[in-house]
Amino acid sequence: MRTETEAPAPRRRLFVLLPLLVFLGLAGLFLAQLLSGRDVAEIPSALIGLPAPQTSLPPLEGVNLPGLDSKNFAGKVTLVNVFASWCAPCREEHPVLLGLSQDKRFTLAALNYKDQPENARRFLGDLGNPYQAVGVDPAGRAAIDWGVYGVPETFVIGKDGKIAYKHVGPLTPESARDLLLPQIEKALAAPG
Repeated sequence: MRTETEAPAPRRRLFVLLPLLVFLGLAGLFLAQLLSGRDVAEIPSALIGLPAPQTSLPPLEGVNLPGLDSKNFAGKVTLVNVFASWCAPCREEHPVLLGLSQDKRFTLAALNYKDQPENARRFLGDLGNPYQAVGVDPAGRAAIDWGVYGVPETFVIGKDGKIAYKHVGPLTPESARDLLLPQIEKALAAPG
């Protein structure tokens, strides 16, 4: 005889099989992702191909450079690097940025993320300043508009003002050569 609290047999089987079905579904999804050949370390950006966010950030006081203004992107290729003095990987990539700054075919601009002005000035004073513009984003609101996951990140903005490429993480000599520079070359070759 069945009591009122007992579930019918088909329902009990469903409760037993449901976790197994969920597990098998997730395992199939992960397996499909692994076999797709896609680089799982690469974080896609929904902003690729879209106009760069309207940005007008004040300059970092004491460095005698303009702030970051998206109106200045038109007609030229611009790299926008998101950095902070408290970011250890930003220090690691800084020599690569100094090297890139020697190429006068594009502008290298910075978005200084959630930083103290004196710390940012000291960072650039100690390591060198590769930037032609540095905009300060003390609250991180502009970085949200740019879809920044964390620092450092680097964007390639085409002559048309659209985001052509996004590199997440510190630039290394290899990633600059193999990933970033080909994207810069594409942006330079594209009509403005």
